[in-house]
Amino acid sequence: MNKKTSVFGVLCFGISLFGFAQEKTVDSTKVEQLDEVVITDSRFALKRENSGKTVIKISSQEIERNQGRTVSELISAKSGIEINGSRSNAGQNLGVYVRGGRNRQVLVLIDGIQVNDPSQINGEYDFRLLNLNQIESIEIIKGAASTLYGSGAASAVVNITTKKPGDKKINGVFSSSIGTNQSESDQNYNIADFNNNVAISGTLDKFTYRAAFNNRFTDGLSAAISDANEKDVFSQYGVDINLGYQFSKAFSLNIYGNYTDTNSEIDGFDSSFNLVDTDDEFNNTQHRVGLSSKFKYTNGSINLNAAYSEYEREFISAFPSTFESKNIVADIYNKYVFDKTFYTIIGVNAAENKATFAEEQEFTIVDPYANFVYVSDFGLNVNAGARLNNHSEYGSHFTYNLNPSYTLKTTDSGYTKLFGSFSTSFITPSLSQLFGNFGPNPDLEPEENRTIEAGAEFKLNDNFRISGLFFSREETNTVLWINGGYQNAEDELNARGVEVELSATPVNKLSITANYAFTEYKESLARRIPKHKANLLLGYDLCESTFASLSYQYVHDRFENAFVPMLDSFSLVNFYASHKALKGKIKFFAGIDNILNEDYEDVPGYVTKGRNIRLGFQLGL
Repeated sequence: MNKKTSVFGVLCFGISLFGFAQEKTVDSTKVEQLDEVVITDSRFALKRENSGKTVIKISSQEIERNQGRTVSELISAKSGIEINGSRSNAGQNLGVYVRGGRNRQVLVLIDGIQVNDPSQINGEYDFRLLNLNQIESIEIIKGAASTLYGSGAASAVVNITTKKPGDKKINGVFSSSIGTNQSESDQNYNIADFNNNVAISGTLDKFTYRAAFNNRFTDGLSAAISDANEKDVFSQYGVDINLGYQFSKAFSLNIYGNYTDTNSEIDGFDSSFNLVDTDDEFNNTQHRVGLSSKFKYTNGSINLNAAYSEYEREFISAFPSTFESKNIVADIYNKYVFDKTFYTIIGVNAAENKATFAEEQEFTIVDPYANFVYVSDFGLNVNAGARLNNHSEYGSHFTYNLNPSYTLKTTDSGYTKLFGSFSTSFITPSLSQLFGNFGPNPDLEPEENRTIEAGAEFKLNDNFRISGLFFSREETNTVLWINGGYQNAEDELNARGVEVELSATPVNKLSITANYAFTEYKESLARRIPKHKANLLLGYDLCESTFASLSYQYVHDRFENAFVPMLDSFSLVNFYASHKALKGKIKFFAGIDNILNEDYEDVPGYVTKGRNIRLGFQLGL
């Protein structure tokens, strides 16, 4: 693991492989732009022009062009989203900040069903359990979405769709990458990051199957900033299985399972609470099984998604601790399309969350909900809904959403869209905040959020689209850590901001995507949330089989606390290239992150990645 390796030599060898057997492949970029639909904001497949939100869609092609990265790195490049810790050691805790909100206000879905660890302080889902190679696409909607998705959907919903079985009897995909894992001050170019994935899938008449295995190992980077030459290892492996059967044209059933195990060497604190190199470890495992079924009938369908998950987190240190939790989530709903203009969904979502602290604690949620979508033939679109949250600790609470928009067609593919929304959300304190080991408060009140949005989107043609919006989010009863325990904030918190997104193809083969976000609290400085953040990506198809991109990210300075008043702003430049050969069956890729070797802090006291290189390939059979 410590043997010196000439990464530049390997890079030259990898680039030389790009020259083999150039074959024509289908460029799906234009197809995606022509027929782009969004789902998460309404649960119906609607044309983007008929959606009242600026939905962020990460396509399968974009995921393919980010191989070797993590899910958190990819999502953190989107407008208004900052995942703190994603630029550090692979085992670093992640803080997800969207529109001034934090982990507890971001809800994660996997194949349409909520996922969360009830033992986590904020009851969130750990993005380190995800593997980008097993994901087909990601949709992100920002703003309150409790009407469709329940407690926790206050600032964003991240909807992850996993890969489905191939249409041949047997399909195989194998990918592997190697890379460096080094800080700005230790540019040794040792190979220290290994990522391997294999998946086999197929369709046998009415039966479908998919089995996948992934493994990642990283070394070479300390968790804490230190003069010692100490390295903290991160390892992860996971197994995914999906089986499906089409009983008839009307009824289909899928069952799936997942096991993920992560192990991280971490650094802790000494007796004076100074961050130092230690031999501490953190282990996290996830077991998850579930099913999804659909029964179609004329103009509609009855859908059931259900999952059972278990989590175990273990901290091995001078102060060891273990956290175990489990939850059951079920969502049954009826979708009905009256005609091409009126869509409805009515359902019930139920969840039981359990976590063990001094003793096992639990709460249950049962929520009936309804949502309606109207798409007129004269440009008016309305998305509206309501939900009754029934919580075993807090009784009933009503949330609602109203999201009108108006689209004026300018050409066959162009339009101008004006949109606005008023949404409410309801966030219950986590089991840890109510009954956990550190400062619990069983008298906490649930947090309530109200979000107002107003914006516009302009699409000139298939080669140019720009959107912008203003949002204002009001929080009451915000749960904060105050004087050694959790308490509700006495004052309202008001987050507001502006988001702008651009997608353009100014000339043939050149693509540009850019975004900018301004976020602030009216009352105070927002901890770890940059007031200004911008991303720019330039992509170029050198030929039909070769693609290259250059990306730039700017993150403004961020407030930390009274002891570390401000983290300096920083800029990152990344490069990526890929080449397909043998009729697209094999793809080689290479990337350089932080080309300029920027020196900055992502999390105070912890090491941040410097310039790093990765090489890899993907083989499809």
